[in-house]
Amino acid sequence: MIEKEFDIIVFGATSFVGQIITQHINQKFNNTLNWAIAGRSKEKLKNLSDTMNLSEMKTIIADATDEITLKALCARTKVVISTVGPYALYGSTLVKICAETGTHYCDLTGEPQWIKKMQEKYSKTAIDSGARIIHCCGFDSIPSDLGVHFLQKHALETTGKNCNKINMRVVKMKGGVSGGTIFSAINMIREAAKDTELRKELKNPYSLCPPNHGFKSKQNSVKVSYDEEYKSWIAPFIMAAINSRIVHRSNSLSGNSYGSDFLYEEAVLVGKGKVGKWKSHCVNIGLAMIMAGLIIPPTRWLLQNYILPKPGEGPSKEEQLSGEYELLFTGTTSDGTKVKCRITGDQDPGYGSTAKMLAQSAICLAKDVPKNTKGGFWTPATIMGDKLTKRLISQAGLDFEIIDS
Repeated sequence: MIEKEFDIIVFGATSFVGQIITQHINQKFNNTLNWAIAGRSKEKLKNLSDTMNLSEMKTIIADATDEITLKALCARTKVVISTVGPYALYGSTLVKICAETGTHYCDLTGEPQWIKKMQEKYSKTAIDSGARIIHCCGFDSIPSDLGVHFLQKHALETTGKNCNKINMRVVKMKGGVSGGTIFSAINMIREAAKDTELRKELKNPYSLCPPNHGFKSKQNSVKVSYDEEYKSWIAPFIMAAINSRIVHRSNSLSGNSYGSDFLYEEAVLVGKGKVGKWKSHCVNIGLAMIMAGLIIPPTRWLLQNYILPKPGEGPSKEEQLSGEYELLFTGTTSDGTKVKCRITGDQDPGYGSTAKMLAQSAICLAKDVPKNTKGGFWTPATIMGDKLTKRLISQAGLDFEIIDS
């Protein structure tokens, strides 16, 4: 096997989240990791290197649509981190080249329609080449995927049973939203507006599971309601659609280890009493209005140009550092026994914490995953599991904690 020059290449290093990843790796691992940064603009890469005092850093010029430059990039590294989104518009060629060349890959996409397309087109190629492709290595969907994995492991060790039902509740989430995330959502809405089959697919919580997965349980679609477990009103969580798909894919890839009738649900806790109920309705109506606004071309144009952040924009450094989040998971086994865990993060979920999660996923993939692990389209929990959890706790500001039921 040919020894690669680099452990990791950060592709799209000059993007908003790419810069945070570059800074994180430089601060934590610059002396212990062979890595490089890549992008299509030589000038922007040089500016990034100068700004971060990376004068010795190798920079690689490659374009997201150019197979020749991407093949040359993949020939030099074990793992590629991709931050070039929306992935449905700019990410497909790199996945294709990684699958063909046996290069491992991770990203932070939250675009289920694109993930499914990549699985269908390149799964066999990746298995044959040995490439390990892992999507959703940011806030969507590592806390959800690893949180369920963590709680299921605890349930099995303490009760002898897996949980056949787990609910995740967002207790706290503070942080800004990037224009790149907004642009990805807008692109998905555009695609769905003109594709009946895609609209149908986006309603299927098992859409990312392998064919013939056999899951038939009707998953709960969260509306405004009162959660007796937490004595609080709940509202829909905007990330639930992608997170639940990744959790169900992990279940299917692990041989239905959570059970064929496993139920998973995510929601936001908004408070008690009349105020909590009012907030719950406000969140529900607000999300519906934003979605409606993005579907209609004139209002979408207004939102894009005058209200929503643009691609390349995102929370300031101060906002990233002052951000945080707290998630609670409650699992129930078949005999009614309950187990709980808490996951917290020390920076804003969408960017500061996401960048660290993606960087640690790539390092885990390069350093910790056994060399004989087969290729294909994995999830964070099924290919990295406890190894990644340990890294996130020690290096990325996350905490995983079993709490008293």
